[in-house]
Amino acid sequence: MQHEVIVAGFGGQGVLLAGILLAEAALQDGKEVTWVPAYGPEMRGGTCNCTVIVSDELIASPVASEVSFLIAMNEPSLQKFGPIVRTGGTIYHDSSSGDTLLDRDDIDIGAVPAAQIAAEIGSPKVVNMVMLGALVGSSGLTTRDTLVSVMEKQLVGEKARFVPLNIQALDAGIEIARQHAKKSGK
Repeated sequence: MQHEVIVAGFGGQGVLLAGILLAEAALQDGKEVTWVPAYGPEMRGGTCNCTVIVSDELIASPVASEVSFLIAMNEPSLQKFGPIVRTGGTIYHDSSSGDTLLDRDDIDIGAVPAAQIAAEIGSPKVVNMVMLGALVGSSGLTTRDTLVSVMEKQLVGEKARFVPLNIQALDAGIEIARQHAKKSGK
């Protein structure tokens, strides 16, 4: 089975890190993986996204014309990539700034108050981990434990001090996914 994921938001939101962690975790789980970043010339505040493909078999192309999952950390990303989520797919969007303007009834839309949760945890920088937790908590693409292991290997040196905060955010996202699944009957 093959699943395509787009993680999208503004530069500086940790979009690429979330994609790298997902890709590395799936690779550690023995899956075939591609990770392709795309970003504008701005260092922070510009658009940024990455496509991660996870498969049990060889991946023919790292390019995805439609995706199984979308993590949209802002409304522009939701509007840009929402239309390419295939029927039966799932969108997770940061609902902290309001409801989505996307009107589709052929997909599952998970509203994740990621910015609000990140603020409660104590750092707006962990929005990406809340969103990644929501994906991992419901998709089966990898496990929490594998993701934490990869996080501990990737975030080293000065960044190692952020691991506990990132794990807390990841767990909060996983819990949101559980609540969403319970509410939607999945």
